[in-house]
Amino acid sequence: MTRHVAPGTALDDRRSPRPGSAGGRPDPSGDARAVWPGSPQPLGARYRTGPGGVTGTNFALWAGGAENVELCLFDDAGRETRRALTEQTHEIWHGFVPGAGPGQRYGYRVHGRWDPWSGARWNPAKLLLDPYARAVDGEFALPPEVYGHVRDWPQQHLADTVRDERDSAPFVPKGVVVHDGAPAGPPGSPPDDDWRDDRRPKTPWADTVLYELHVRGFTMRHPGVPERLRGTYAGLAHPAAVEHLTRLGVTAVELLPVHQFAHEDHLLRRGLRNYWGYNSVGYFAPHAAYAATGSRGQQVGEFKDMVRALHAAGIEVILDVVYNHTAEAGELGPTLSLRGIDNRGYYRLAGDPRRYADYTGCGNTLHVVQPQVLRLITDSLRYWVQEMGVDGFRFDLAAALARSMHDVDMLSPFLAVIAQDPVLRRVKLIAEPWDVGSGGYQVGAFPPLWTEWNDRYRDAVRDFWRGALPDVRDLGYRLSGSSDLYAWGGRRPYASVNFVTAHDGFTLRDLVSYHGKHNEANGEENRDGTDDNRSWNCGAEGDSDDPGVTALRHRQLRNMMTTLLLSTGVPMLVAGDEMGRTQHGNNNAYCQDNEVSWLDWSLLDDPAWRSLHDLTARLLRLRRDHPVLRRRAFFSGRPHGPGGLRDLAWFTARGTEMTESDWYAPGSTLGLFLSGHDIPHRDETGEPVTDDSFLALLHAGPDPVAFRLPGPPWATTWELLLDTGRERQSEPPGTLHPCGEEVAVPPRSLLLWRALPRPV
Repeated sequence: MTRHVAPGTALDDRRSPRPGSAGGRPDPSGDARAVWPGSPQPLGARYRTGPGGVTGTNFALWAGGAENVELCLFDDAGRETRRALTEQTHEIWHGFVPGAGPGQRYGYRVHGRWDPWSGARWNPAKLLLDPYARAVDGEFALPPEVYGHVRDWPQQHLADTVRDERDSAPFVPKGVVVHDGAPAGPPGSPPDDDWRDDRRPKTPWADTVLYELHVRGFTMRHPGVPERLRGTYAGLAHPAAVEHLTRLGVTAVELLPVHQFAHEDHLLRRGLRNYWGYNSVGYFAPHAAYAATGSRGQQVGEFKDMVRALHAAGIEVILDVVYNHTAEAGELGPTLSLRGIDNRGYYRLAGDPRRYADYTGCGNTLHVVQPQVLRLITDSLRYWVQEMGVDGFRFDLAAALARSMHDVDMLSPFLAVIAQDPVLRRVKLIAEPWDVGSGGYQVGAFPPLWTEWNDRYRDAVRDFWRGALPDVRDLGYRLSGSSDLYAWGGRRPYASVNFVTAHDGFTLRDLVSYHGKHNEANGEENRDGTDDNRSWNCGAEGDSDDPGVTALRHRQLRNMMTTLLLSTGVPMLVAGDEMGRTQHGNNNAYCQDNEVSWLDWSLLDDPAWRSLHDLTARLLRLRRDHPVLRRRAFFSGRPHGPGGLRDLAWFTARGTEMTESDWYAPGSTLGLFLSGHDIPHRDETGEPVTDDSFLALLHAGPDPVAFRLPGPPWATTWELLLDTGRERQSEPPGTLHPCGEEVAVPPRSLLLWRALPRPV
């Protein structure tokens, strides 16, 4: 049965019947369980002791503008019991259900007007997921019943205005009541120890090395992880998985989205799934499909056990979070949660309220300036920090969160609330500093406390090594911390998250193996994904058995990995890049939940790829051991004390210091000197920190060059530590070269030298 509401139609006869009225649905279970008044705080479903010492669950849902709210409880057979929440406090509907405890599955039906022309889209036929649900049981399917409107209405331009009154409950997952402690055991077991045995690593930003990984993809093919644990939180917590991270030397994992998410209809119709997870529907619930132990609350405990295991290894956990939009998409999307609770309250609507303001490219944008939406986001963030143990967040399309009414505003409510929150201002905060709306590109604009993905670093490094930079000015800024972007308002070099690759785009190996994208497997005729790859295939498209092409590709991989890990700022690696992972040219593998995206651990058995892994680990040890590579303040270009060297100096291919004109001249070679004498940092006892001094020579030209090693005051002798132009070290460690010596720099290579004598 459907109802069509035309513009201007009176709505009195379009209101939903009150629960329990003649038009309501009888209770199919016959359960006479009462609902006591309960409390409006906190939001969500909270198991607690109620009046008279009776245990039960308090349910509270903000539904601004709703006429009635029904709490729907489901037993193990899937039978539904509906109970009206008759108490309302400041638009929060609430009630306490005696006897309802952990493991109880539930949802809501929200009654109100159906008037899409004004943005009102209430439809009590649709079972809605609690935005505060801490666990979710079941997966979203997307048959027509899940949509609030009739998808196949003959007049398609009006389809979203026709209400679909079929019941969606059989096709949507349910929220699950959990203990506040969220045990790893079966439902009903007691809460855990509230993190008393956990020790957060609290790695300073300057010492941080990020490692972006996918919980499922990282472990699905790992031979050391038991098969039953692969693809799960428990799999990532397994010693075999943790050992790879510690052996490599990263300090934090940045997990692709683990909030409960849904798969898009267009993917399901093509037999694909959303792999990356940027389609959130539950901001408090760990994605149930990543749990090995179960989905009736056990996923919460399993996630926490994973965090504990990583913390015990000294590794922080950063979550990639998607608060800018939800899985409900635009006006033609499904009704899963927020749209049916209060469409006008949760989403930014366009000038025509039937449509959505879309700053995300995903159909909708959360209305973050609305107080209850802002509360939803900040409550979620605090929950993941305080109760789930995570150490920080990377905010997808953060510029969308920083918009006030329309424009991006660095004094927006969201950024202001984060800055003053006593919990959130202490964790790691990473912005993806752009969205797809007008004025959405905001690299360098976020306030102190925030770090940012620096795509200008990515582009400069890619362009330099493929020979496409007109000069080296931009590269100089990127290597030294991007002071042109971040040296304001007290920000530091670690405001820049440096990366060459990310989950979105080519892998590092594909960056040197493909000129164009090859996304045919996504089923979109290769139209999806960016065409601005800034890649170079080294002379052949895809896999090649040409020894010259293969050698050049490996050299380019070493060049980019070495550049990343020697640059000032926070480096971010993508899981598998250190062992030559390939997606066979797919630069948008968001829907490839298969071997295209999963890490192939057998690559480590190949000496060529093992050597790249070993180089990465060696560079990370070098970075860890030398504070000059982990600066906490920007370079000044001046000595920091009497008799000191300048903290930063630049050299040409001839071995002479750069002049102003050299920066503007075409060139493919740049020398970077970092002085260990002049680090503006003191140790915990207040003593000055000194270190070795280093000279990195980056040469992207196709021909060798002769470089004269600088003399005093920079050094009297030099020790070659690394030459990416050769697969193996060409000279014994400790071999010294006098200043003034002319050395041959191979084509497309990076040489790293240590200056001697060392500071005392």
